[in-house]
Amino acid sequence: MNTARKTTDRITITIDGKKIETERGRNLVEVANENGIFVPSLCYWKHIEPPLGTCRVCTCKIDGVAGPACTETVDDGMVVEATTDELVDARHAIVEMMFSEGNHFCPGCEKSGNCDLQHMAYEMGLRQTRFPHVFKDRLIDFNPQRMIMEHNRCIKCLRCVKEVFTDDGKAVFSFRYRGNETRVGVDYDQEARLSDQQAIDAMNLCPTGAIIVRGALHAKPFGDRRFDLVSMQKVAPVEEPKITLPKAKKTVATVSLAGCFGCHMSLLDIDLKLLDLVKIIELNKSPLNDIKQFTRHCDIGLIEGGCCNAENVETLREFRRQCDVLVAFGECAIWGGVPSMRNTIPLGECLEEAYLNCSTSMPDESFVPYHEDLPKILDKVYACSEIVDIDYFIPGCPPDANHIWKSVLSLVAGEQLPVLYSEFKYD
Repeated sequence: MNTARKTTDRITITIDGKKIETERGRNLVEVANENGIFVPSLCYWKHIEPPLGTCRVCTCKIDGVAGPACTETVDDGMVVEATTDELVDARHAIVEMMFSEGNHFCPGCEKSGNCDLQHMAYEMGLRQTRFPHVFKDRLIDFNPQRMIMEHNRCIKCLRCVKEVFTDDGKAVFSFRYRGNETRVGVDYDQEARLSDQQAIDAMNLCPTGAIIVRGALHAKPFGDRRFDLVSMQKVAPVEEPKITLPKAKKTVATVSLAGCFGCHMSLLDIDLKLLDLVKIIELNKSPLNDIKQFTRHCDIGLIEGGCCNAENVETLREFRRQCDVLVAFGECAIWGGVPSMRNTIPLGECLEEAYLNCSTSMPDESFVPYHEDLPKILDKVYACSEIVDIDYFIPGCPPDANHIWKSVLSLVAGEQLPVLYSEFKYD
């Protein structure tokens, strides 16, 4: 302990060179965020004491030593580095690994819009992960009386283990197994003793959609969810810069691979801006104008959908050869999206379920189709970046129309347009 520090209740600390006056003993994460210095955290819960410090997303350099900020209380003279390039990159990597290691299908998750993990990724502006997705097949526990334990989404933050108890103090959740096989187990007898409100509180305590109470979590329209519209970072409004458009039109090609064409529909949702778009781009190969083959080299290629068969791979590689800048737009193109839900199941089982065991198959027509003219189905759905180099990513399912518009306009003009927090979404 630094004995030279003062003993008064009001103290002064320094975060990223900024002098901050506060009260001794307060949590460092709260002090930083209150003073406009964004320190993210996933495991921190102000009612849990001592703090958990499990996720390490809030790692800072505190008096020269790297460690989780959520476990630190402020003291006089404390010097903190919170937003160096090294620390920011480390935080990004941690959150990226959480997405890659778990099967987080945001468009199909009940917690989407209210998920702390998703929210932290929004705040960090994460467009894709640098790590390949694992797609591990984990069992979903339907045995509890009211809850569903979705182990694919659990980030092992310990919140539920440390905070959820029955009225007589019995633990409902606990860590089971060890190492990479660690998972949160549920004591079914104790879970049944929780009141309805206690069960809902446990669900809300979870930073992801790992704990779901049957019938208690209903989808809400965009704008009514916690993390839809306003960032927690205190950022001054940014005026859109005046873009100087090139005199010559840029040539753009688009394609939909293993996708649903929803991203192309979102592109058309820019409405009257389409009139501006046709002034600055010329469409070449694209389903929007039904040009089947490239007729010239293109400046920009927009790719919707991942790769689920050999034809998708061939098309994607052709786009890479024919386009100077290649853009993956939509969740399917970026990491596989909804089609990649089959990646947790062997391909043979998928085909058997679709063609042999399907309730709509006729008894005399139950066979898996095969012909040399049919594209070969791949063992899994691949992200476009696993096949070719991708230059730019536009997340969303589908991406917001304004996000697509601003991204395309930025690429055409060579000047970056700011994307609003409300436009940057995964669902």
